[in-house]
Amino acid sequence: MKIARDTVVSINYELSDANGRLVEKTSKPISYLHGGYHGMFPMVEEALQGKSAGDSCKVTMEPEDAFGEYDGELVRTEPRHLFPQNVAVGMQFEGSTEGSEEAMIYTVTNVAQDKVIVDGNHPLAGQTLNISCIVIEVRVATEEEITHGHVHHEDGHYH
Repeated sequence: MKIARDTVVSINYELSDANGRLVEKTSKPISYLHGGYHGMFPMVEEALQGKSAGDSCKVTMEPEDAFGEYDGELVRTEPRHLFPQNVAVGMQFEGSTEGSEEAMIYTVTNVAQDKVIVDGNHPLAGQTLNISCIVIEVRVATEEEITHGHVHHEDGHYH
């Protein structure tokens, strides 16, 4: 079966930075609903279109095609008393920018006695990334998956 809109695609992939350093690698296949459902980068979906199990592809994504450009305005310094006592670098918190109700994830990048620095950028923002994929399986999506816009697994589905 070939990858087309409304198919469930299972792939293994390796993600590396522009210098070839491995960023992430699947230990087991991941599945997504193909056809613009926002479960996969559009450039990768385009490269996979028409492929079948066993086929592979490689895509280089500039920041705007992956996690966006780095935005220095998403780095904030907050009073230490707003955080739990055990706050540490790497912890993540949900928050919003001033004047916005849209929640985003902030990662703690520095903790001092009286302040905490948090960064709302994705850790890979501003980076050119290379992704290599191998198609493991392609199947027709169920009507429920298409209606919900994501893959349902044997053990249930998650929103």
